[in-house]
Amino acid sequence: MKNLPLEAVIFDWGGTLTRWRPIDIPATWQAVAAVAVAADPSLSPAELGERLAAVDERLWARCRTDGCESTRFADVLAECGLAEHPDLLTAHLGQWEAATELDPDVLAVLSGLRERGLRVGVLSNTIWPRAQHEAWFARDGVLELIDGAVYTSEIAWAKPHPEAFRAAAAAVDSPPERVLFVGDRPFEDIHGAARVGMRTALVPFTVIGDHERGPVQGEADAVLERLLNVLDVVDRWN
Repeated sequence: MKNLPLEAVIFDWGGTLTRWRPIDIPATWQAVAAVAVAADPSLSPAELGERLAAVDERLWARCRTDGCESTRFADVLAECGLAEHPDLLTAHLGQWEAATELDPDVLAVLSGLRERGLRVGVLSNTIWPRAQHEAWFARDGVLELIDGAVYTSEIAWAKPHPEAFRAAAAAVDSPPERVLFVGDRPFEDIHGAARVGMRTALVPFTVIGDHERGPVQGEADAVLERLLNVLDVVDRWN
């Protein structure tokens, strides 16, 4: 099956299409808590921020198993007794802005794949809505180069669950065995994609803490020195 020509390349978003940045996760939730407390002074900002961060960590920890349910921003809020509100999302996103910067190779890579007749996809484990991701891609001039995208905030499962990868393959109208998946995490991305028959390429630049590692580490078919090397891999395999 691995000798079949590729029809599509699907990318992870954070740490793959974007450059990895260290983020103070508790601080992102403290920012949300500060906005919530401004609307309801009966809340304690420090305690609420800690609760939000703890819920976020617990829900995402499900993705270190093979049965990973997806998580949404509203799920974290609800467990802490907060209703969804645009101002809360804005506060959270503001803390992540630096991590949304695309790798400098992205435009050349996506354009090069399109020129080769391959479809381009995205599969992101995310708590944020599709509209926000599309706004970032539009800001950076690559939205129209993406043929199909799956954001796990919209489906029942997240990576490494096989259904997340099958949904991404369907979004680019390709069978999994004709897809190359490019990601930065050996468990969620490489192990997950390989299980459904996709070929895999690892972008090994993300610093993954011990508490974030899954039970197995997938072995990629290719390891990239930079994102632009995706084009070399595609040319070699096709």
